[in-house]
Amino acid sequence: MIRVQREDFDVGAEVARLGRGNSAVGSVCVFVGLVRDSDGTLGAMTLEHYPGMTERALEKIEAEARERWPLEDSLIIHRHGRLEPGDTIVLVATVSPHRKAAFESCEFLIDWLKTKAPFWKREEGPDGARWVQARAADDEAASRWKAGGKAGSSR
Repeated sequence: MIRVQREDFDVGAEVARLGRGNSAVGSVCVFVGLVRDSDGTLGAMTLEHYPGMTERALEKIEAEARERWPLEDSLIIHRHGRLEPGDTIVLVATVSPHRKAAFESCEFLIDWLKTKAPFWKREEGPDGARWVQARAADDEAASRWKAGGKAGSSR
């Protein structure tokens, strides 16, 4: 399931719904991303997106995870709008019979969200606002998932 929304969400309630009543579920892996202020100068971050296009891109990323791993369920919630340091920005959760698939697919989803999801971030600080540029470290993390392989596999 994909949701792009302005509103905050309850991580515990969202995770509790995943896999409920499905006895094939053996693991749930969760990633929660927060707005980070690494140097103490961030006033806020505004995330912009194109409604419709963004959801389609996230659905494609989620479908790819489902092709690569045996998932019983998955959830991506990504917020947009103005957020302040410490606010929840993203939730990625994967549900699988096996922990390795849950861990790898969750990591895949967040790595690809960072590099392929069409969100634009603008940070506000003491020197004004600036658009956040793509980071080489995010591209490097995502590169291990290329060519349809799983992390650590030879595919």
